[in-house]
Amino acid sequence: MSKFKIAICQMKVIDDKEKNLKTAERLIVEAACNGSDLVVLPEMFNCPYNNSFFPKYAEEYPGITTRLLSQLSEKYRIYIVGGSIPEKQKEKIYNTSYIFDRNGKLIDKHRKMHLFDIDVKDGIRFKESDALGYGNSVTVFQTEFCKIGVAICYDMRFPELMRLMALKGAKVLIVPAAFNMITGPAHWHSLARVRALDNQVYFIAASPSRKLDSPYVAYGHSLIVDPWGDIISQADEKEAIIYGKINLEKIEKIRNELPLLKHRRVDLYDIKETSID
Repeated sequence: MSKFKIAICQMKVIDDKEKNLKTAERLIVEAACNGSDLVVLPEMFNCPYNNSFFPKYAEEYPGITTRLLSQLSEKYRIYIVGGSIPEKQKEKIYNTSYIFDRNGKLIDKHRKMHLFDIDVKDGIRFKESDALGYGNSVTVFQTEFCKIGVAICYDMRFPELMRLMALKGAKVLIVPAAFNMITGPAHWHSLARVRALDNQVYFIAASPSRKLDSPYVAYGHSLIVDPWGDIISQADEKEAIIYGKINLEKIEKIRNELPLLKHRRVDLYDIKETSID
């Protein structure tokens, strides 16, 4: 199959896990009933994005959130990229995306590799590493359509990781994210478009909706970018579902006409994945 449909559920996240899961379920069901093959949720979709909430909301696998995603993917025969949630493993907590296939099977997970430790003068200060552990794996999984890569938020600022996923065969890169009101207006659209056209892939960036009374205000503006760098679908700041058609033939056409990946000078430079035990 050369074409398939992706949906992004840009949902409002509140300080109530049960209500967040009900919202996610409602949006996933609507997206599935509208013909989506793959549904994407935003970063920390069951939990307010703040270090103080992560221990309270953290779950071991399987937990209430992942069981729900598994059940919905099986019932509606869809892939689900479960945004991210706080994952508890022993004494550590990770920012983790769980990925389920059409049969409700967990086929992969991605732990955020680059933690959001920033201090912008007169802007925002946040240190994710105070509460979360680092992921160490590049995440690319196989579907009947193509290979798909998943990263989380701050990961998208590192072109080496995006290129590694493309070199591992990913034709679609999916990034659940929660850019804020400083970094969002400045960089969100530009980064998504550049990552798509640099790697000649579809780039799917999924944000929560904006909630002004939240301790961390997300920018919103979830979007789907094609391999030419054009935005083909975009939300505003409010809760919404957006849809986009992935056309794998378009990827091949662009890569043949402008063969960036083939023209890399691997005799002079290369990007390689290493493993950490």
